[in-house]
Amino acid sequence: MDDVPARAPLTYPGRPTPGPSLLTGDELLRLDVRPQRLGDWRVTELGGQPLDDVLTDLGQASTGDRHPVIAVGSNASPGQVAHKLTRLGIPAAVPMAPVRVEGIAVGCSGHISPAGYVAATPYVERAAATELVLTWLDSAQLKAVDETEFPDYRRAVLPGDQFPMTLPSGERLSGAYIYFSAHGVLTDPGGALPRPGGGDQATLLRALLAASPRLGKLVGPDPETWVARAGAERSVREEGTRVFGEEGWVLPQTDFLPYADESAELLRYDDLPPLGGSLTDGPAPSA
Repeated sequence: MDDVPARAPLTYPGRPTPGPSLLTGDELLRLDVRPQRLGDWRVTELGGQPLDDVLTDLGQASTGDRHPVIAVGSNASPGQVAHKLTRLGIPAAVPMAPVRVEGIAVGCSGHISPAGYVAATPYVERAAATELVLTWLDSAQLKAVDETEFPDYRRAVLPGDQFPMTLPSGERLSGAYIYFSAHGVLTDPGGALPRPGGGDQATLLRALLAASPRLGKLVGPDPETWVARAGAERSVREEGTRVFGEEGWVLPQTDFLPYADESAELLRYDDLPPLGGSLTDGPAPSA
């Protein structure tokens, strides 16, 4: 909970939730996974009460009325999620759990974020199977997170029949939201493939500085200077983003465009029946 990339950019992407959890305020409560729908998972520290009962007691939306959102970068960090919501006066009551997503890999966005770091973005890689984090947001929370992502990211609906996504309970979701960068994906040093994302931020920034004298003049000589300058001035961020493109480092993201969805008609968990199989068969094997 202490790592909040919005306040300490070099901690990006922050510490992801260590397992199935309920974020509530400044606490992270463990969830006991059952071979049932999410609302029947049990909150360990609260006497094993069902999750939906706990949310109701807190005066919050039950899981069926929430919207499943796959977190790729700092939205997988309870500290960052709590920061985003509480600063707007929105209760930070959010179920979070690991999810295995097929067909998706994680790269680096082709822009510098308002906090000064280079954030992660998903991209389509059909041979990949990636462990990410699924958050369930109520409508107010989703709107708040939307506003922190737009216009640098867009929201898409991933169909579960094309991108299989499996929870620790064994449930396969038939769909979930995901944010993807509107700025494309940074390439690896060879220039042909996406650069892997989600690693240590300082290491990434050092590599980018070493590869571009123009970036060195703009935000160098080190990661600390980078995030200080970029976080303080929008013009510096915009120029750095232009440098990414002019260096030939950015691959466009078009694979998500058929799934882009920013409409008012929101996916609810209750509207997404599991795909195939039976939850009573037990948890899915770990990846």
